[in-house]
Amino acid sequence: MASPTSGYSINVNDPTLISLVNKLQDVFSTVGVHNPIDLPQIVVVGSQSSGKSSVLENIVGRDFLPRGSGIVTRRPLILQLINKPASPETNGDKKVETTDSESNVDEYGEFLHIPNQKFYDFNKIREEIVRETETKVGKNAGISPAPINLRIYSPNVLTLTLVDLPGLTRVPVGDQPKDIEKQITDMVLKHISKPNAIILAVTSANQDLANSDGLKLARQVDPEGQRTIGVLSKIDLMDEGTDVVDILAGRIIPLRLGYVPVVNRGQRDIENKRPIAYALEAEKAFFENHKAYRNKASYCGTPYLARKLNLILMMHIKQTLPDIKARISSSLQKYTSELSQLGDSLLGNSTSIIMNMITEFSNEYRTVLEGKSPELSSVELSGGARISFVFHELYSNGVKAVDPFDQVKDVDIRTFLYNSSGSSPALFVGTTTFEIIVKQQIKRLEDPSVKCISLVYDELTRILGQLLNKQMFRRYPMLKEKFHAVVIAFFKKCMDPTNKLVKDLIAMETTYINTGHPDFLNGHRAMTIVNERQQASKPTQVDPKTGKPLPPRSQSPSLDTTGEAANGSSFFGSFWASKNKKKMAAMEAPPPTLKASASLSEREATEVEVIKLLITSYFNIVKRTMIDMVPKAIMYTLVQFTKDSMQAELIENMYRQADLDDLLKESDYTIRRRKECQQMVESLSRASEIVSQVQ
Repeated sequence: MASPTSGYSINVNDPTLISLVNKLQDVFSTVGVHNPIDLPQIVVVGSQSSGKSSVLENIVGRDFLPRGSGIVTRRPLILQLINKPASPETNGDKKVETTDSESNVDEYGEFLHIPNQKFYDFNKIREEIVRETETKVGKNAGISPAPINLRIYSPNVLTLTLVDLPGLTRVPVGDQPKDIEKQITDMVLKHISKPNAIILAVTSANQDLANSDGLKLARQVDPEGQRTIGVLSKIDLMDEGTDVVDILAGRIIPLRLGYVPVVNRGQRDIENKRPIAYALEAEKAFFENHKAYRNKASYCGTPYLARKLNLILMMHIKQTLPDIKARISSSLQKYTSELSQLGDSLLGNSTSIIMNMITEFSNEYRTVLEGKSPELSSVELSGGARISFVFHELYSNGVKAVDPFDQVKDVDIRTFLYNSSGSSPALFVGTTTFEIIVKQQIKRLEDPSVKCISLVYDELTRILGQLLNKQMFRRYPMLKEKFHAVVIAFFKKCMDPTNKLVKDLIAMETTYINTGHPDFLNGHRAMTIVNERQQASKPTQVDPKTGKPLPPRSQSPSLDTTGEAANGSSFFGSFWASKNKKKMAAMEAPPPTLKASASLSEREATEVEVIKLLITSYFNIVKRTMIDMVPKAIMYTLVQFTKDSMQAELIENMYRQADLDDLLKESDYTIRRRKECQQMVESLSRASEIVSQVQ
């Protein structure tokens, strides 16, 4: 059984901590359901038939909650009980004229939504709860998370704050929405999942505890039972010979805060409007006379539950107060900063506003490209660094990867050689073949170069998007759209001269092949290299008589009477291979398409290797030139030009008086968010003042 609270000294007339939370709840009620601070509170959960309403009314000592079939509580009710000593001159006996014969001047309720109006008639309190609920959710069975704040002052209550939630239900009834179970479950979980919520789970004692809807949900968010207190209602309705002693002792489903058994008013008592004071006396007598509970009667019943809840809440508030102060401070700083970014609804005349934004945007565009932004990231590349990556990684490696010989094979080079010689076989390696092939390969560098321009354009567009995503543009959607259109058009306008310049660089390289370039491997040197490679790759022949190596000239292939190599290999070797001498003598006309078909002779192989060396040497020179010059061209006509001319371009295209006012129409989000932030700053500032008073 739960430990008694009588060992603690509780001064019910000094409820400083609970009153503090009450004030904070009132403050944050002005900002709707999105309370930024997790306040300590006791959340009451249970099924519709658990006796939740009766438990709360017994704690208050008054009939004030709506009753009826189906869902009665359809909005959270934040119930703030405040112990108010009876006035000395009335001693609690002076009555006021209401329909409630028990009402007196020291006992009344107040609603936060009706300030400065006291309800002495608790029947009127019930009617106002119903009226305010229907104002929000209508007369059907819908529910709403927007709370109703009710404060009750009485000398007969302990200072306490409770949040009453709609009763859990399983099957929709009547006009209830089909997903009513999910709606209520989600609302309850949202409240009890907050770490600072104490869960008051009400369960009928005449049902199996394992089937308690309230405890099931509580265990989802508090599996160890550290912040859940159980209330066992309807103890008097249990079957004869049964009791809840094992539950109270924690032998069934243990809870750190324990369980408290209570007796509810019977339906007949409610219908006959018997006062709650009578019900409390009956409850006391029940526990004192029941053989299972009489030895622990002081730890049973509604009065003990109220004292226990008062003590738990005060201790919980005391523990969480430092964290609440810190959260209020950090939230205030956060919303103040956001409100500052949103700015005032009117900053000045439209002309100066847009001029300032053009100047600020142009400066930020420049600093991002130059890497001088105060918001530099340590996680990823941004701005100008990404453009550098395009130049020195993507473009450089893309150009280097272009291999002239993945498209031009040795046999193709041989064909070029024959074609470039015309009707007379060439005596030396011709430059025509070299120039034709190298020009073709240089043209292949145009695609990666133009692609590089496109990639840089994408990076400039990325920078534009980042700058336009800042708060100063989010508040003016039409101005943001105009900025975007003007800048994109500016980028595209710069693309034409950039593309032309880069293509001209390629054309310049193909127009004049500078074989006098100091880094170029000339023909003589290329021939020497090829000969050295061939000699190194040939096996050394030995004179069989003397056993000595033969001189190099003896290793040359012998030629037949036609002047070709003795092996019969020639450019047209395969063309004649199938011809007999008779047909050869007939001199048939050559076929329409005449291609090389024989393997390369030694001379042809030498010539091809020389050409390949020359192409490789010169193509590498051009690659290095393009890797150096294309980024310079892009920087000159695109990046640097837009950086230098951005402000002038924006002024020219945006600074038209007729359009300025329309451009500065704020977005609905900005207007709504500014209002929300203003409310939050006001509420948090007030909350900060409240908590600063508590040492």
